[in-house]
Amino acid sequence: MAKIKSAVKRARTSQIVGQRNASVKAGFRTLVRNFNELLDHDPTEAAKFFEVVTTALDQAAGKKVIHANTAARKKSRLARRLKMKLAGEV
Repeated sequence: MAKIKSAVKRARTSQIVGQRNASVKAGFRTLVRNFNELLDHDPTEAAKFFEVVTTALDQAAGKKVIHANTAARKKSRLARRLKMKLAGEV
């Protein structure tokens, strides 16, 4: 356990930030999972939902919860899956 005042505060702050990061990660992971399920059932609805997912990933990257390149990679992979699904439908 930390004894120095600044170290105690830093430990407390770190815990709060960690909880917030976990919440944000859980949020966009849920959106990605919902997008993938929707993509299997209704690709046209998934295309509309894609914007919501990308916004969540961008916000997570903006808050430094995930790296910007990680967000870009995830968006790219989701976009590729969506494009392939829509092309298969047509």
